[in-house]
Amino acid sequence: MANHQTLTPEEHRDLRILTEPGVELGDGVMATLIIPEEFRRVQSEFPIVFRRTQEGETFVPLALFGFENGENLFLSDGRWQARYRPLSLAIQPFLIGAPTDEGSEGQVHINMDHPRISTSGEGVRVFDEDGGTTPYLEQIAGQLGELHVGYQGTAVFIEALERYELLEAFTLEVPLSDGSKQSLVGFHIIKEDRLQQLDSDALGDLHGQGFLLPIFMAVASLSHFSTLVERKDTALSNG
Repeated sequence: MANHQTLTPEEHRDLRILTEPGVELGDGVMATLIIPEEFRRVQSEFPIVFRRTQEGETFVPLALFGFENGENLFLSDGRWQARYRPLSLAIQPFLIGAPTDEGSEGQVHINMDHPRISTSGEGVRVFDEDGGTTPYLEQIAGQLGELHVGYQGTAVFIEALERYELLEAFTLEVPLSDGSKQSLVGFHIIKEDRLQQLDSDALGDLHGQGFLLPIFMAVASLSHFSTLVERKDTALSNG
């Protein structure tokens, strides 16, 4: 079980975090959770897809990095090869903890078992020598706040997609240059023809809730499947 602790200057004065990209630091993932508020930023780099939760009762939106578990085609030679890094990766090893009192704000927690925790004296400080917050921690706190609000609103967004039948399962099979085929199954995407058929009342409802923009961003992001295929081909040719 992860070792989650409430972040405090008393307990974590000398804590340092390894911030560089790396498979061994938690970036070796096929996809990561995203929130509708960051769809515009995500769609400039990655396909946006949806996957059923393990319970099967709803969906979660994801930025897709590869075709197989553990494959991140945007990570190479210790470099993040994209202009945007989704929030759920950028905030690691931090998370929002439950508030201690009803009505109070959530607290910043940290997973002390995460590989980004530095044990060598290297990395970025979380607190300065006087126990004050560093610019790095202030940035993390802002990102955590955006994620926290976004996660709370994601369920309503997904409910709207399901209400208007805007999600459809898809399968992608792509021949690669080495003669093999790459398959992608188990995901859903925005059903574009259904979106075009919505009447003015439905579109007005989606617009009023602020959902039309992320929907259009999710549709636009699908052009990046060709980018994934190109990156997969390059990875195969480089051995």
